[in-house]
Amino acid sequence: MPDLGDDRFYATTDPTALWRELVDADAVVWTGPDSGHNGFWSVFSHRACAEVLAGDAPFTSEYGMFIGFDRQNPDSGGGRMIVVSEGEWHGRLRAAINSHLTRAMSGPLAAVVEAELRDFVGRARAEEVTDVAARFASSLPNTVVCELLGVPVEDRERLRNLTGYAVGAPDDPARMSPSTAHLEIMVYFSELIRERLRRPREDLVSHLLHDAGLAPNDVLVNCDNIFAAGNATTQFSVAGAFHALATTPQALDLVRGDHKAVRPAVEEVLRWTTPGPHVLRVAVEDVQINGQRIARDSPVVTWLAAANRDPRVFPDPDRFDVRRHPNRHLSFGFGPHYCVGAALARMELRMLVEVLAAEVRRVWPAGEPQRLRANKVNGYRRLPVRFEWR
Repeated sequence: MPDLGDDRFYATTDPTALWRELVDADAVVWTGPDSGHNGFWSVFSHRACAEVLAGDAPFTSEYGMFIGFDRQNPDSGGGRMIVVSEGEWHGRLRAAINSHLTRAMSGPLAAVVEAELRDFVGRARAEEVTDVAARFASSLPNTVVCELLGVPVEDRERLRNLTGYAVGAPDDPARMSPSTAHLEIMVYFSELIRERLRRPREDLVSHLLHDAGLAPNDVLVNCDNIFAAGNATTQFSVAGAFHALATTPQALDLVRGDHKAVRPAVEEVLRWTTPGPHVLRVAVEDVQINGQRIARDSPVVTWLAAANRDPRVFPDPDRFDVRRHPNRHLSFGFGPHYCVGAALARMELRMLVEVLAAEVRRVWPAGEPQRLRANKVNGYRRLPVRFEWR
């Protein structure tokens, strides 16, 4: 069994076959301590993952949500950041973010997505080969989340580059380490928060400070989380959409021939790509999973990428099927921590699929995809494609 916490495994190996084996066995697997973690349990089946993430499950998010965090090494944002908080505070944060996000999606954010897609089509038509992972897949969600948070246009490219370093791409740490990139992102948002305290605008930072009444430090950790989640994970579902369409020739024809297939196609992109492959919880009491005793304070990793290929839930799970229904994927999580930005990510993907169906006859592979060396995200360093335009 490979070390499931080792980033290098995901850069060099397609784990699909391993996920199938572990899902079929409904396995509960222990990964021993390594340099990057203190050891953790893993579950893989759709049922087991959903049970661990359910609201009434004896697990907490407050120590962190990724491999490497546990009670001995907790996330510094635990109890304050929306993804690693529980109870009343978590509910307050969700309500505050949702109230602004709902308004923004019906106004400026849709226009931003439309403009980004128009720019992408214009650029791609002039290219023989387009590496969608190198530019567009990161540019679209970065522009959207920057608009949401009120980041000025002139700062957005710098933040896009920092995000690439922060999630472990590029693989050459000499260019900038993930920790350095993350620190620069935090410093940037600290300065933006100070500016919005003095001069509020119609953005989420101002809303959290002045309408929701959050303290600046609480706004900072949640801006960091929203920026990372809205940027990095959506980036890889966008790139994955092109990969899926390039390897499934009939998919665009099916969407083009039936507009009602757009929404199922979006859900299938999310399932097939699973941009956030795992979520961690820590047991708050002794518990049993599939007969395996899990001691209190033990970290348990739910492998959403495996659960989304569970054949008990998804017939022929490795096939990309734009008409798949029902599609109970776990790409946005499950339970009270269901992704607060799910509707925004769906909007971005829906508009992308609609534009591709209208403009493109076929997407062709133009080289081998190169995967990221990361276990926090399921993504691409390089994804070259050719477009056959309509």
